[in-house]
Amino acid sequence: MDKLSLQNPLFATYVIAATLMILKVVAMSWLTVLRMMQAKGGFRSPEDLRKTPLNPEPDPAQLAPDERVERIRRIMMNDLENVPFFLIAGFLYILTQPSLLLAQWLLYGYVVSRLLHFIAYFTGQIHDIRAACWTAGSLILIFMTVRTLLAALGV
Repeated sequence: MDKLSLQNPLFATYVIAATLMILKVVAMSWLTVLRMMQAKGGFRSPEDLRKTPLNPEPDPAQLAPDERVERIRRIMMNDLENVPFFLIAGFLYILTQPSLLLAQWLLYGYVVSRLLHFIAYFTGQIHDIRAACWTAGSLILIFMTVRTLLAALGV
């Protein structure tokens, strides 16, 4: 069986986790737009103040930061700082042919940690809670990366 085939349960596990993370990051863009439309503000660019069917009554105040919009932007920035490393590390890790169960725990564990991080950030939980969710995902990345490096070194 080809390692990079969806018939390979190890690769399929990675594909499921990776696509969930990609969809989560893309959803942040949509959530940002939704929040901007709800707030009728939080816009960033001066051209956003032009009169359009979606903004029939532009107001310079629409360029002022809106905390609800900015919160989603911060969540997305955190995703953009973390998820790409997961996509790469996870892919390289499955090439080491770990046990399916361990790979599922790690890959799905990372997805759960990011979803919990989103919930904590979205609902305005204290930093300690967000940090705990982030730390779980970060430790998973470190483990997969070190294990991959050791495999590549033949250790």
